[in-house]
Amino acid sequence: MSAPVIEPAKKDDLPALKVMIEGAYRGDHARLGWTHEADIVQGERITVREVVELFLDPDIAIFVARSGEDIVGCVSVTDKGDGRAYIGLLCVDPPFQSSGLGSRLLTTAERLCTALEVEKMEMTVIEDREPLIAWYERAGYERSGERRPFPVPQEKPLFFVVLEKTPPSA
Repeated sequence: MSAPVIEPAKKDDLPALKVMIEGAYRGDHARLGWTHEADIVQGERITVREVVELFLDPDIAIFVARSGEDIVGCVSVTDKGDGRAYIGLLCVDPPFQSSGLGSRLLTTAERLCTALEVEKMEMTVIEDREPLIAWYERAGYERSGERRPFPVPQEKPLFFVVLEKTPPSA
């Protein structure tokens, strides 16, 4: 099998993108990988409407990783307009995890941030996900010291840590 191809998302990708995101973050399929939230957060990760809104937002770029016809990973970059970019939705379908695809998606996002000439890239990760935070720290991200509440109430209140990095030079 050849390595997945990373390219900008297309409108026709949105239904499959939503399904892949759910399968990477939640439910039994997500438990096949190591980056899931299935045992921390309950409920839907993203709605179809939210996927469409992200896709239509001119300040957001979404990239998908495609293996044949299947979407097996994604990442988004939001130009915040204040010298900052937010990297989000970085996820890989569990059978493709630990293959280097997550690193390739992160590099794709960082290259866009360099092209946008942002001064800081930031992301948020649920603070209970220490192995994932450690993975980002190995990629050069640092904890900013900021902690944000999780947007959807949970039985046990959750918080995000904010991670930051200066984009690589062009």
